[in-house]
Amino acid sequence: MKSVIENIIKIRNPHFRFDEALNTAALVQFVFIQISHLMRGLRLLLFFKNPKGALLGRGVRFFNPSKIHWGKFMKMGDYVYISALARQEVRIGDHVGIGAYSRIIVSTSFNEIGEFIRIGNDVGIGEFAYLGGAGGLEIGNDTIIGQYFSCHPENHTYEDPSAPIRTQGVSRKGIRIGSNCWIGSKVTVLDGVQIGNRCVVGAGAVITKSFPDHSIIAGVPARLIKTIHE
Repeated sequence: MKSVIENIIKIRNPHFRFDEALNTAALVQFVFIQISHLMRGLRLLLFFKNPKGALLGRGVRFFNPSKIHWGKFMKMGDYVYISALARQEVRIGDHVGIGAYSRIIVSTSFNEIGEFIRIGNDVGIGEFAYLGGAGGLEIGNDTIIGQYFSCHPENHTYEDPSAPIRTQGVSRKGIRIGSNCWIGSKVTVLDGVQIGNRCVVGAGAVITKSFPDHSIIAGVPARLIKTIHE
């Protein structure tokens, strides 16, 4: 039975392989959980959307689903929320996993709608992530991201000392994260940042400026630790 299930999972993840220490009880429970997630994915038909093999945890919600597009075998943990209040769209690639309690929100204001969120293929994002897309957010293929990750492609304007900050508007530049990156837990990325391809970001880093390809980044604020040489 283990080999049959493993081959089914390889349709979504060709590199997947069960650990030899996995016991039968855990395997059976895993199968029942995946079946329930697959059945929840069928609810996407209510939005006149093709589920494409989506696996949805409990309490997954979508706002403005007509602007949400996903690829094959999307996997959402429990209570993920996706809001596509956007000028463009929320676009999720093939084989993307989003951890439980994460929020993917382009914008929250109806008077200043944000741009887009685009997540590439084979991206994995840990639990409790917050992905904002007001100024635009792009994450490249094959990037893996730890828990409590947050992106904020927007800044509040505060130059006028006589007016409340909340009334002075915002500036938006956007965030781009390259392909094949490894981003540790509790990393925060601020507006205007571009992270190159094949970068590694240490846990807890606050990234306030851009870094080129092959960078190892850490610290508050983040700085270049070393370069990964080919």
